[in-house]
Amino acid sequence: MVFDIDMIKSLYAEFPQRIAAARKVVGKPLTLTEKILYAHLSEGEPTQGHERGVSYVDFKPDRVAMQDATAQMALLQFMQAGKSKVAVPSTVHCDHLIQAEVGASIDLAKAKDKNKEVYDFLSSVSNKYGLGFWKPGAGIIHQVVLENYAFPGGMMIGTDSHTPNAGGLGMVAIGVGGADACDVMAGLPWELKFPKLIGVKLTGKLSGWTSAKDVILKVAGILTVKGGTGCIVEYFGEGARSLSATGKGTICNMGAEIGATTSIFGYDEKSEAYLRGTSRAEIADLANGIKEYLTGDEEVYASPEKYFDEVIELNLSELEPHINGPFTPDLAWPLSKFAAAVKENNWPEKLEVGLIGSCTNSSYEDISRAASLAQQAVDKKLKAKSEYTITPGSEQVRFTVDRDGYLKIFENMGGVVLANACGPCIGQWARHGAEKQERNSIITSFNRNFAKRADGNPNTHSFVASPEVVTALAIAGNLTFNPMTDTLTNEDGEQVRLDEPAGLELPAKGFAVEDAGYLAPAEDGSKVEVKVASDSERLQLLEPFKAWEGTDLKGLKLLIKAKGKCTTDHISMAGPWLRYRGHLDNISNNLLIGAINFYNETSNKVKNQLDGSYGEVPAVQRQYKLHNIGTVVVGDENYGEGSSREHAAMEPRFLGVRAIIVKSFARIHETNLKKQGMLGLTFANPQDYDLVQEDDSIDIVGLDSFAPGKPLTVVLNHKDGSVDKITVNHTYNEGQIKWFKAGSALNLVKEGLI
Repeated sequence: MVFDIDMIKSLYAEFPQRIAAARKVVGKPLTLTEKILYAHLSEGEPTQGHERGVSYVDFKPDRVAMQDATAQMALLQFMQAGKSKVAVPSTVHCDHLIQAEVGASIDLAKAKDKNKEVYDFLSSVSNKYGLGFWKPGAGIIHQVVLENYAFPGGMMIGTDSHTPNAGGLGMVAIGVGGADACDVMAGLPWELKFPKLIGVKLTGKLSGWTSAKDVILKVAGILTVKGGTGCIVEYFGEGARSLSATGKGTICNMGAEIGATTSIFGYDEKSEAYLRGTSRAEIADLANGIKEYLTGDEEVYASPEKYFDEVIELNLSELEPHINGPFTPDLAWPLSKFAAAVKENNWPEKLEVGLIGSCTNSSYEDISRAASLAQQAVDKKLKAKSEYTITPGSEQVRFTVDRDGYLKIFENMGGVVLANACGPCIGQWARHGAEKQERNSIITSFNRNFAKRADGNPNTHSFVASPEVVTALAIAGNLTFNPMTDTLTNEDGEQVRLDEPAGLELPAKGFAVEDAGYLAPAEDGSKVEVKVASDSERLQLLEPFKAWEGTDLKGLKLLIKAKGKCTTDHISMAGPWLRYRGHLDNISNNLLIGAINFYNETSNKVKNQLDGSYGEVPAVQRQYKLHNIGTVVVGDENYGEGSSREHAAMEPRFLGVRAIIVKSFARIHETNLKKQGMLGLTFANPQDYDLVQEDDSIDIVGLDSFAPGKPLTVVLNHKDGSVDKITVNHTYNEGQIKWFKAGSALNLVKEGLI
């Protein structure tokens, strides 16, 4: 079935007029990104140009998508908004709560039993309020969205940082927190600072061992994990047009790892082929009718330096396969230099596990190319020396690759097929032996490789590569193996070489599936009851946060001064904590337990200024809350990097943290803090981070005249009686200051004030 076809027809009918108006107010040719943004203004037809990186703009997204871990809190908030039905097409996808342990069927059955309470809540709340519901086992949100909902020229928001995956089909798709999703589902505009634009010109064509994954691995090395912050990355050129739609999705998906707001490719023949291949010919026909509006203007691509804030050029014909890591997705190594890097850095050479799939690389093309190598291993009498797992991205992909014999090939090589879910990619991996915390190496085709993310072991060196390279290294069992140049010894003692991988972009016999896993909502949900047990340990109805008391904040204590990288995984861990994503009180017991305390170089051990003892971060913070004492968290660069999880903002708010003061924020996390009525502040002088002492009593003054662009003052009252006054900046506009004063954005929604 084709979802939301009437909505798409209506949008496309308005495209030419809105883009013509946008060209007039901007006064120059437009990038694809600008066309889509201006076509989705909340005000309707554009009446003024917007300054990149400066103007806050209200948009009207076409749809909302949520995965089960984040949907719980988003929908608990939506239930407070007083609406009878979502205002835009919205979906829930059950993919995060399935733990990988044994194999697909056993793991899925166990998850359905273990998470029944949560699945029942999500299905009933979806049924009541008009959301489409994708059952556990249906697939990973981003792959399901690409197959069913993504369309050229559209705009969607999703409560997951890898929502940009849909950019592979020409959609502006942006990861947000649940509060943003709640607003849009309630019919309110969605606010975003008008992004800057990075253009990536791709020339040439991929061949041999190189794949679309290597494009983003290379770009991540160039831009780093924060180089795309506040920007949308637009890919163009002959090289872009040569990539499959799912390959483009891989690139856009992992654009989250450079901090980009989103990434996007224009509509082309590959996009059309994918739409038709996934039974959406009607959308392809509509897109063909406005094709010129679904790509950037010719003048833009002819002289990109005039229209983008930054331009990068890559020749795909010269691009080498890459392996990124460990511990960060932007440490990029060309394959030819990786073996030397392994030896020089004394990383564990033996490869314990190779894992392919996930939302980033689970397409038919990915699976078929990896399977071509697995078949070679069987044919050439090679046994995989590492454990090897396969995670299909959707039931449609799984069913089709099973029909075409690929899963059997993996099994013959010794591979284990996991459930259609996130699994090890987000820490939902019951990896046996991880508790020993031994130094080891794994390699995945996932998107993130932060320390402890996959298996909870800080000594697991996790590397990221294409499914093809992951498969080759799993066969070899060693990180120093280069499949482009090296040979392996087979069971007969012969030296054999792996041939280049080969695969198909789309199945020759078309996609097939018996049960895709979709449940449509009731036409009238008024009589549907949403049950949340009062004694549940997994679900908890929300209480509104208190409004600002109207005074400066004085006598605050320092909870923690986080040192170095502090991602949302450090602030609110996933893995076993996913079970509490719908219970704010319980999940708050993981607050900042992964952050490194500047003063003792240790995680989850901070000083309690009430008695001088040291304790776990959540426990110390609960003591401050018990005594009605507010606190401050201090952080380093790019604080809140990673997932869109708003729990990383809601937990400190719930436990009584009043402000987060850092050198710089990741975009989504800063927005999440604002939505929850928190103060997200940055040091005007980054070196002032060094002035903060462990026993400080902290004042934040100037809130009586809190205004856009006007800095605040932080007073650090040190234990020895000395004082440092420092200036802190913020990016709050007038509307966001109202959120702060009201206690949260949702409080204003409930009161009908926004």
